[in-house]
Amino acid sequence: MIDLYSWTTPNGRKVSILLEELGVSYTVKPIDISKDEQFAPDFLKVAPNNRIPAIVDHDTGLQLMESGAIMLYLANKYDRFQVTGDEYWHMLEWLMWQMGGLGPMLGQAHHFVKYNRGKAPYAEDRYVKEAHRLYKVLNTRLEGRDYVVGQGAGVYTIADMAIWPWVSRHEYHEVDLAGFPNVRQWYRRIRERPAVQRGYHVPKFVQDIPEG
Repeated sequence: MIDLYSWTTPNGRKVSILLEELGVSYTVKPIDISKDEQFAPDFLKVAPNNRIPAIVDHDTGLQLMESGAIMLYLANKYDRFQVTGDEYWHMLEWLMWQMGGLGPMLGQAHHFVKYNRGKAPYAEDRYVKEAHRLYKVLNTRLEGRDYVVGQGAGVYTIADMAIWPWVSRHEYHEVDLAGFPNVRQWYRRIRERPAVQRGYHVPKFVQDIPEG
């Protein structure tokens, strides 16, 4: 049994989507970041960096923070949603792209454009432009591919699951997916997966999944 400490953010949804795709049993431990529950002493014992998501795997006794590490651990444990050979490194490449670029930059767009509009025009302009650049990078990668790893039909992996929840907030980034047709098709393809629809609403329903 796995305990998932999470909230309704892109980083949290990455792991709940993966757990739903794996079809394994897990218990949700909501951490309401709007109430600063991420600073509670009991949570800090699991996630010293006071960020969601985090897990405790009672099968192995392992506890982990950081969504990328959690996804790699679960993919390895259950031997699913990853690839082998050279494509493994491309999977890591795009997972790291999300962790080091897409997530942090779009998170800044959320902060300045969605939640603090008008307070820092320079920052708003900077991060909206960077958001569009990153969507263009993803759109180029998806040319002729169904998923970010592999050719043609490709392979649905944890790299897609890591990227998708951030793209689901495209409206926050002032991005119209019609301008990025490959991303739009990819986004809609993944949106239709039942496990994605379930995982999106963990730990609670906030809104319908944006159509894109």
